Amino acid sequence: MYWYSITPLDIILLRDAKPFSPGARAWASSTFPPNGHTIVGALRSILGNKTDIQLKGVFFCRETANQDDLELYFPRPLGFYQNKALIPLAWYDRHCLNQVISDRQQPCPLVAETIETEQEKENQQEKKYRQYLPWDVVAKYLETGKIADSDWELQHPGEDKPWKIETRSHNTIQPDTQQVKDSDGYFVENAIRLKPGWKLAIALDEDTHSSISNLVPLDLRLGGEGHRVILERQENLDQQWQKLWRLSQENRQKTQKAIAYLITPGVFERYSHHQAMCRPYPWEWKLTEGLVSFVTDKAIPIACR
Repeated sequence: MYWYSITPLDIILLRDAKPFSPGARAWASSTFPPNGHTIVGALRSILGNKTDIQLKGVFFCRETANQDDLELYFPRPLGFYQNKALIPLAWYDRHCLNQVISDRQQPCPLVAETIETEQEKENQQEKKYRQYLPWDVVAKYLETGKIADSDWELQHPGEDKPWKIETRSHNTIQPDTQQVKDSDGYFVENAIRLKPGWKLAIALDEDTHSSISNLVPLDLRLGGEGHRVILERQENLDQQWQKLWRLSQENRQKTQKAIAYLITPGVFERYSHHQAMCRPYPWEWKLTEGLVSFVTDKAIPIACR
């Protein structure tokens, strides 16, 4: 895979797939980061009818002190509460919550190693933690299974949220007047503006890379109303991803207890008797064959379904 950055030149509008009519409701819902279907649509406007585009992402990247270099950022692992790891209760025989009765046929409850006092809870609530982790912190997590307290602390602006939302209203004026239309004349939506130094990051397959390598930097139209973004090749992101990929593959070969970190929460689908069945973790993971527990979040849409 070949990594690229996407730099919006202004705000971007990314409406979701919900049907929208200003006459039916006045708020247009949106989604961010953009899903892969949106990125592929922007690329096809340049590549014509190419249909076999494969990509990884969308993730974030941030400019370093040397602005020619970028570093990848990934969503924080969900198996943490603030900066404390959540561990399956079954792994701690002496935990104070072991008297909790739970269904053994379901994933094991997750708990923190220690229970906070009320004072500690108040102090923690005042702190802000990274919601997106740089690739080197993720690499240490893959190697050790731990994230140091210092790695949770905000070190650069935007690590808690690399974008801000700007609410925009839209009016339609009646012809030859200065009055807003009574019907379908007004609606509101959220525009996205990335914070300074932040970009989107995607990886493309070899065929797509070959098709655009001579064209970059490339001007694309992304999202609603075709706001412009710049697509640029970022070779240093290749090296960061390769290290993470190597560590991940090494972990898959190990036979002892392991914690899986799925970068993107998803919906895993399979068909049984002509009926689609979905769940929030891979169907290959089975409670009877080693799966102890899992934690997930709202699934991020990948395609237009």
